[in-house]
Amino acid sequence: MRIALALVIATLLYNVAEAVIALWFGAEAESVALVGFGLDSVIECAAAGVLLWRLAVEARGADAETIERTEHRVHRFVGGTFLALALYVVAQSAWTLWTRDPPAESVVGIVLAVASLVIMPLVSWGKLRAASEIGSRALRAEAKETLACSYLSFALLLGLGANAVVGWWWADPVAALLMVPWLVKEGREGLSDEECCSD
Repeated sequence: MRIALALVIATLLYNVAEAVIALWFGAEAESVALVGFGLDSVIECAAAGVLLWRLAVEARGADAETIERTEHRVHRFVGGTFLALALYVVAQSAWTLWTRDPPAESVVGIVLAVASLVIMPLVSWGKLRAASEIGSRALRAEAKETLACSYLSFALLLGLGANAVVGWWWADPVAALLMVPWLVKEGREGLSDEECCSD
């Protein structure tokens, strides 16, 4: 439980910093991809904040029924954030493809994407292990969303790199769109609580 709380708090703090940096420098560089990355961080902040509430309920020694009720609500909320993330990816990618607006080069954006690509898979792995230990479907779902952040970091780097090296301005939105089916699947499972019924 302590490890789960520490990882969720770390995720929340990291995503707040990531959102501020990405939105600030994305607006400065007029980079749709970088601003979108910042908006993704805002969505992840919401998921981490609600999950923190769920873990705090259990840490305070609530009874099993209260924990399960809270778990159910948070699992559904995280499912909703997956769908919000899918909508964001589709909207941003469609807009980029429609306007043929290549991701602007930004050293800060590249550094931020590399940092997320290194940090987020490790945090996700830690959360998945903690979720198995405490039996939390909500934490497992939020860990997968953290993993989605690393994929978006990869898509951002791919877009910036492919555009800079070979002029493939469309690589970033196409790479991001490949993740949409998985995001929708995770979101639907969270909202319908399919994992709850199968556990």
